[in-house]
Amino acid sequence: MTRFTDLDDLLSREELGTSSWHLVDQARINGFAEVTGDHQWIHVDPERAAREGPFGTTIAHGALTLSLCMTFLTEVVQVDGASYVANGGFDRVRFKAPVPAGSRLRGVVTLLEARRMPGGARIVARTRAEIEGETRPACVADQVLAFYTG
Repeated sequence: MTRFTDLDDLLSREELGTSSWHLVDQARINGFAEVTGDHQWIHVDPERAAREGPFGTTIAHGALTLSLCMTFLTEVVQVDGASYVANGGFDRVRFKAPVPAGSRLRGVVTLLEARRMPGGARIVARTRAEIEGETRPACVADQVLAFYTG
């Protein structure tokens, strides 16, 4: 976790930090399928995925990978003096590589844009979801956030 002393500290950086590794195992994939209702066999049927799928195993949902990008960002960016953070959504999301069940992911977060606004700041942070042992990221997502003080 990166702890920023205040908004000025956050806004003065380009590299914001790297999260810890997070396991994306079959249990996590199945749980996500239950919550979202997306039970496509490529995600939840290991035998069929091994037999018929292009990856030899099940893979995580793209939306699960994107959700983890928010987890990584929350883990990496902690700003002292910010009373709350509002999620403004994503400007750009690209899925670059599948995430096989049993993989570990981490997020590398950089600051793309920042501007002051009354009562805080608006930023665009890029999270690159890296798969342990792979060169291509699973996902690259640009998220808009508003930090409020007071």
